[in-house]
Amino acid sequence: MTRVSGLNQPEPGPSGGGQDDDLRALFGHSTAVFASLAGPAHMLESANPAFFAAIGGTERARTGLPLAELLPELADQGLIGLLDRVYRTGQSVTGRDRRVLLGSGPDARETFFDFTYEPRLDAGGNVTGVRVLGIETTQVRQAQRLTAEQAALLEQIARQAPLADVLHGMARVIEDLAPEEVLVSVLLADADGRHLRHGAAPSLPDFYNQAIDGIAAGEGVGSCGTAAHRRQSVIVSDIATHAYWDDFRELAEKAGLAACWSTPVLARDGSLLGTFAMYHRTPRSPQDNDLALARIFAGTAALAIERHQAEQARQAAEARERAARADLAFLLDASTSLAYDLDAAQTLQRLAEACTPTLAPLCAVDIVESGRVRRIATAAPDAERGALLASHIPVYDAADDAVARVLASGVSEVARRTPTGPGPWHDLGVTGYLCVPLLDRGHTFGTMTLLSVGDHTFDGHTVALAEELARRASSAARNARQYTHRVTLARDLQAGLLLPGVPDVPGADVGTYYHPAGEGLDIGGDFYDVFPLRDGRWAFMLGDVCGRGATAATTTALVRHTARAVAPLLPGPQAVVEAVNRALCDRPGSHGTGFVTLVYGQLTPTPAGLDIELIRAGHTAPLVIDAGNTVRAVDASGLLLGVAPDPHVSPRRLQLRPNESLLLYTDGLTEARAPDGEQFGDVRVAQALAGSPRPPAAGRLIDSLTEAVRVFTGGHDIDDDQAVLVLTATGE
Repeated sequence: MTRVSGLNQPEPGPSGGGQDDDLRALFGHSTAVFASLAGPAHMLESANPAFFAAIGGTERARTGLPLAELLPELADQGLIGLLDRVYRTGQSVTGRDRRVLLGSGPDARETFFDFTYEPRLDAGGNVTGVRVLGIETTQVRQAQRLTAEQAALLEQIARQAPLADVLHGMARVIEDLAPEEVLVSVLLADADGRHLRHGAAPSLPDFYNQAIDGIAAGEGVGSCGTAAHRRQSVIVSDIATHAYWDDFRELAEKAGLAACWSTPVLARDGSLLGTFAMYHRTPRSPQDNDLALARIFAGTAALAIERHQAEQARQAAEARERAARADLAFLLDASTSLAYDLDAAQTLQRLAEACTPTLAPLCAVDIVESGRVRRIATAAPDAERGALLASHIPVYDAADDAVARVLASGVSEVARRTPTGPGPWHDLGVTGYLCVPLLDRGHTFGTMTLLSVGDHTFDGHTVALAEELARRASSAARNARQYTHRVTLARDLQAGLLLPGVPDVPGADVGTYYHPAGEGLDIGGDFYDVFPLRDGRWAFMLGDVCGRGATAATTTALVRHTARAVAPLLPGPQAVVEAVNRALCDRPGSHGTGFVTLVYGQLTPTPAGLDIELIRAGHTAPLVIDAGNTVRAVDASGLLLGVAPDPHVSPRRLQLRPNESLLLYTDGLTEARAPDGEQFGDVRVAQALAGSPRPPAAGRLIDSLTEAVRVFTGGHDIDDDQAVLVLTATGE
């Protein structure tokens, strides 16, 4: 006998025994047949049992009849004619994989044979009959077809064809391969393995598939429910009498089903994937080859389902990743927008605009100011709805108002209905809302209300995203308020340390300039002052305190106020500067210990111009600009103030004639840097002043100098404060 070989199958699956065993059960061995025929009528003299089994079993197991009478169907297939030729010619005939139909009508069976017809000879060499030798190859053909069909299914699985297509194709293959009518069904397990859903059943009626869709995996729940529960095959040979089918018997009878064999489809880890069922229309028990076929295709179904689940998991993971990236991009874009500038009102308006339409069609932001709610921002698809939404102001302490409740609780509120309390909800078509608190260090200072219209709803993902955006917006608004407060405070303090306005000094044109570094968030250390003394004299000063901020402001105030207090009482500039130095040296450590550079002087108007006496204490040298724009430095020496008890300063006297100027400035101008890092320097200061328009009035000198610095730096922010004081003699 010849063993079937050459089957290239997948590894054993989780749903049954090794697939090699199943294939042997299906296609185990080919069968050799033998028959001896006599005479021209081909009388059957003898045959082996395999021959009779092949042609139809006991009903045809007879000898002594012509073969054409025993098997009349062979004549139309040309086989009797071949026997005639062998008998007539005495030459053998061989056939390979010849298709032979045995039987007639609906009971006809398709078979395949390799055969040889050879003559039977007597002692004299005469033909007395024909000997038939053959091997039935029907099972081999089925094995080849099964192999091809499984290969096609595996290719579909590898190409990630839709699971429904794979299962439908598999069911059709089994129904075609089975020697008797069989109806195949595949049910898929839910994620929790408790219920079975329709997968594929191309030959079962739709009403039956719909009825069993969703059945429980449990003991006694039909063949499939029980097989899923037990994780083992369940055979029901007669549905009409089996207890498992008590709840489904009428349904099965209506569908014309009489037997059902169900095999669980299991994953590699043993978890339930579904069931594979074979139905029959007559009561029937399975043979070994039936069970083997079920196990083979249950393994194929397991592979398809696991591949499908893996692909679904991959797609779900990619979808989550895309959603996470989209959320992150949304939050980053919104955060960038919220931090665009440091204006609290504009920040909250951008919050409302960021929410629409990504999170909701409509958005309103309300804040609490002076015990009242103020609607500070809205966003809507069009101006009409935006105006309508902006016109509604919630009531701070109203129990039926969502905004009021969230302000009180600090907890988000979401509902699939219009907000409680009065409002333009009907006109806006509102169908739901989400109200989120805006918190500042645990204190609720406002709310962000998102409004749904039409079919839009709020899910958990939207709520979480809105709350995160509100948290970021609250932080941005807090920073904006702190920034605004800090800038205002710094500017107010700075203004208090500078002249509120340039005084009218007889015989002099006084010009001043002050530009803080950066955005002016810190109080600078540069200062100047001009104030009157007795007998028509005037005091002036310009200085620079080491450091910035509140400590520098304290020192600046100490210098200015000390000078103003003692100048009327002391004989001259030297005594005033020495008094300022003592005040700095005697100040408490908590008020700062930084040094001060200072130019302090006193001027007296005369018919010839301005008589000036000044002290330079470690500061940049003052400059004198004559009527022809010639620039020279004032030679005066002295130490920094606030460092040693004796600053070793000495007065310097000079006279400004009409159209001559004295210019005092801080090192913020000379240390201003170009983009390449080079400093402006003293030489460029002198060059800028020398190029000023004539006559060299105070304002013109300042404009020429500051414009030269601006051009040199390329308009970039400066690193240090800049201050200038100009005294120009007018002769009036």
